[in-house]
Amino acid sequence: RSVTGEVKTTLPGVTYGATFQKLARLAHKMAVVRSFTTGNANHDIKPIVCKETLGANLGSLYARVAGTNHPVSGMPRNVALFPRAVEPKSQERQTQFGKFDSTGFLGPAYTPFIPGGGGDLQQDMLLNLPQGRLGDRRGLLSKLDNLKKSLDGNSGGLDRFREQAFETLLGGAGDAFDLSKEDPKVVERYDTAPLVSPSQIGKQWNNYNFYLDNARTLGKLMLMARRLCERGCGFVTVTTNFVWDMHADANNATVQEGMRYCGLPFDHAVSTFLQDVEERGLRDDILLVACGEMGRTPKLNARGGRDHWGGIAPLLLSGGGLNTGQVIGESNHDASLPAADPITNKDLVSTILHYLFNVEELRVTQGIPTELIRLTETGTPIRELF
Repeated sequence: RSVTGEVKTTLPGVTYGATFQKLARLAHKMAVVRSFTTGNANHDIKPIVCKETLGANLGSLYARVAGTNHPVSGMPRNVALFPRAVEPKSQERQTQFGKFDSTGFLGPAYTPFIPGGGGDLQQDMLLNLPQGRLGDRRGLLSKLDNLKKSLDGNSGGLDRFREQAFETLLGGAGDAFDLSKEDPKVVERYDTAPLVSPSQIGKQWNNYNFYLDNARTLGKLMLMARRLCERGCGFVTVTTNFVWDMHADANNATVQEGMRYCGLPFDHAVSTFLQDVEERGLRDDILLVACGEMGRTPKLNARGGRDHWGGIAPLLLSGGGLNTGQVIGESNHDASLPAADPITNKDLVSTILHYLFNVEELRVTQGIPTELIRLTETGTPIRELF
């Protein structure tokens, strides 16, 4: 039972926590999995990077098959967005619980692109000289690299990095990362900053700045994600630095307060994204997956917070041409465990891989690592979605 009450949804008999008023009106466009279990209560970054992905970013697996850049736009195929992508004054991305840029057995050529909030990096993505001169420099660089390889035998990842840089410049992909290129009314529509002012966040929490970053950036991060998908980025990760801990301790808010800091921006940003994507005719082309690395205890602790829980966790999916408008599975009487047929992290990874790839075709495609093929054969895709 939610501490914020409940709200009816567009699905008969289904209610959400009252913080999610806007998502409740879109429940018929989403699939909520009630029997999802992460298996442990550890702070990490599953399912993006975990043992089920062999230590590689899920988007890096996609880029290994699809290519590191879109062939027309030059857009990187795999991008991870942190608050600094839209707000340079935000906190640095957190890596103590896991590195989103891990590539596992794939090697560094498939590292996700992580924009840092404009500035020099943003300018470096724009082509500021004639294409002919860039071509001359590219040719010279290639000759120098070939000479170096003949001397020391090095090859591999750096070639791909260089090609990714050239393709990004020539395709004009940098514009997609620049929200000043977007209609101001659309930016305003997504913006979550007005929902939670700095004065409404308790300064007694050590995570004050992270709550602030989440509120002022989540909407714009979702807008940037939409822009990237439109330009050919096949895998986008959006994260705001582990703000969902609500232990009610020195670092973290109570559940009541935390849902204002985190739940309200999530409700607005995700619902706006889903509506915008549909209005643009992209609903069947973009799959949204929203989840965390664990759940939270069914009961409040003595301070009004909730603690880590691995028994059951939230999972929401929408779009991608999948079967939505449903609740999949069920939990037990106190929402602490799946009632039956648990859906595991391995199953979620399998679901995403089967969405991204034609698995039958992948198995007979030359040059695909056997490790990647084996990943598609472990776990069971969530059958109700397909």
